[in-house]
Amino acid sequence: MKVWYDACTGKHMRYGAAIAKRLRKTGHEVILTTRKHPDTLALARILGEEPIVVGKYAPSSLFSRLEESAKRTLQFAELFRDGLPDVAVSHQSVELCRTAFGLGVPIILTADTPHATAVNRLTIPLSSVLVASEAVPERLFKSFGARKVVRFKGVDEVAWVKDAKFSRASSSDKPLIVVRQMETRASYALGKEDETMRLTVKLASLGTVLFISRYDRVENDKVIVKKEFMDTMNAVANADLVVSAGGTISREAALQGVPSIVLSEVGRTCVNRYLARKGFPLFMADSSEVLKYAEKYLGRKFDVKAKLAELENPVDIIEKIIAERQFA
Repeated sequence: MKVWYDACTGKHMRYGAAIAKRLRKTGHEVILTTRKHPDTLALARILGEEPIVVGKYAPSSLFSRLEESAKRTLQFAELFRDGLPDVAVSHQSVELCRTAFGLGVPIILTADTPHATAVNRLTIPLSSVLVASEAVPERLFKSFGARKVVRFKGVDEVAWVKDAKFSRASSSDKPLIVVRQMETRASYALGKEDETMRLTVKLASLGTVLFISRYDRVENDKVIVKKEFMDTMNAVANADLVVSAGGTISREAALQGVPSIVLSEVGRTCVNRYLARKGFPLFMADSSEVLKYAEKYLGRKFDVKAKLAELENPVDIIEKIIAERQFA
């Protein structure tokens, strides 16, 4: 079959590459698209993918978001004018869902953020089948109009962590603490205070701090600030502690046995709580408690191989749905 995957962010690109590699092995044709974004194109090169670039990420205002989304939808329609895909797959790409639904192409959707209300309302009702972690209660997806939900034992990040190989850096005298800046331009984060830089300065007393910024130019002589793209998977593989305000990098770390602290104001999500309950080193703390948690868990490596082996890979589920045409 001809399968279309649209990757809007770095996480989507990792997911899409994992799905594309699997499907190609079984003889399917995969059309991988993306948009200009701080993470997507650089990560695609690292993953050995050459996606078709359609549109750009334009989060400066609600008008720019809407206008760019409309442009992408029209460009996708033109892209497939001479031949439609058999099925479309995405981690809640609004433009993929709008285009595929409008052209009668079935949609396999993945989703793990019930708090992302706007994106959920724009994508979930259009999906033919939703593949989601058992961590998220099915009723939450049903409340957004999901018609068919297939649940799996695990989290989305298992798709690219489970069989990944990492390059290990030489050990340093000081522990390495990786801090990921809050996704300040996501719709669910608008109006929320980003405390990651303030916490970074405090954490510098415990070791070498690598601060991975997203969009803003951040200057601080107490920490290492990475403004350009970097492979966060390798960064966390070499870290002694990870601190973030969101989820993806925290779960990537915890699945590798690296202790991870998530700011609980935005990080107390279903999937984060799920991994914590299963014994992965993911800890949710208020900003006032981060230093205490860091002192307790910094440098403690957790053996999670057996726990990781018990989790299901969502790519297996998606591959089966496509092979058996369970999206009809």
